[in-house]
Amino acid sequence: MSDTLIKVDDLSKKFCRSLKRSLWYGLQDLGNELRGQRHGGNGELRPEEFWAARDINFELNRGECLGLIGHNGAGKTTLLRMLNGLIKPDQGRIEMRGQVGALIALGAGFNPILTGRENIYVNASVLGLSKRHVDAKLEEIIDFAEIGEFIDTPVRNYSSGMNVRLGFAVAAVLIEPDILFLDEVLAVGDIGFVIKCLNTVRRLTENAAVVFVSHNMQYISSFCTRVMVMEHGSTLLDSPNPAEGIDHYYALVKHEVQTSGTGEALVLGLDLLVDGETLTGEEPSIPQGSSVTAMLRVRVDGPRRGAHVSLFIHDETMAPVVCTPIYDADSRMLCLSPGEHHLEIPLGIIDLNAGKYSFVVAIRDVKTSISLARVQGLRSFRVFSERTHWGKIVRPAIPQSEIVTCKQAAVTRRC
Repeated sequence: MSDTLIKVDDLSKKFCRSLKRSLWYGLQDLGNELRGQRHGGNGELRPEEFWAARDINFELNRGECLGLIGHNGAGKTTLLRMLNGLIKPDQGRIEMRGQVGALIALGAGFNPILTGRENIYVNASVLGLSKRHVDAKLEEIIDFAEIGEFIDTPVRNYSSGMNVRLGFAVAAVLIEPDILFLDEVLAVGDIGFVIKCLNTVRRLTENAAVVFVSHNMQYISSFCTRVMVMEHGSTLLDSPNPAEGIDHYYALVKHEVQTSGTGEALVLGLDLLVDGETLTGEEPSIPQGSSVTAMLRVRVDGPRRGAHVSLFIHDETMAPVVCTPIYDADSRMLCLSPGEHHLEIPLGIIDLNAGKYSFVVAIRDVKTSISLARVQGLRSFRVFSERTHWGKIVRPAIPQSEIVTCKQAAVTRRC
């Protein structure tokens, strides 16, 4: 029988866009509760209300890490706050077993006028932990947070990174939770501390249930055992395969086609061939490692001296990751004369990291470099991989030789 630590059934939460109406609705709900009626009504929306979370269901066992992903406003933090008891759901039921630790906001519930040391003891007392237990863990907490010389400084003087380090140390070291909630806490801090936190979360996941919210797909892929994709407060996908959830998340990213330039050139179309087969569909998914060819059709109306063309690949943030200038057989920039051109451009093996990408086609005057046409967000596609790696380019390598040195002997193996 599985050790279920979190069970959520039909969980829903609604908010009101108007502050005045929200206060009035709050008084109404309070009155209804005092009369023994359901909090939040019977599921109907009152004027200016909306569902921030709607009909959420899942179970999380010991040893599992659930990654909550989705765009801003999808309902991830609202769900996490309901799980942590910071806000009351309007509908549904939450069952949790064991000690709970959470780091949802940068302040982590600290009193700004107290020192870091005092806040550790205050947090411990709220959680019902004895002073003796805190005394035994205090130095480990301070060492983990890396704020030894500032531990007796008021928290209001801490940077956001110091707040996160201390909050994470309290949640992970002091509490040793059965259930841990994390909301974008690894977005602040240097890479050394982030790696330390990741290692700690991996250790905790062995004996705890972790719910982790992040927009960083590398983090999600690294240690989440399940992924839930949320949009507009609802669950779009709950998958035991993180790669599937990440690919679904990237499918929600919208790339709008934008055209600029003098208008003296046009991009007529761009098709992709993967391993010799033309891709169909509005936004195809390409397996990482596939061989891709771009079939580009352009028309140059002027000038008579010709134009140069370049092809770029941008990621989901519209940052350029690949630049492909188009050359002729003499290794010079290809000069397009006025007229219509069909270009077959081999892009080689797609070694991009898992994610969403789109093309940019730039056509410029040979002599003046004036932009004749620039089309951005063209032919969006996704790269699918079983793992999201740390980097935009992924090139697996097999070493040609391996030398293993130990105390007894040195062994050399060659492929």
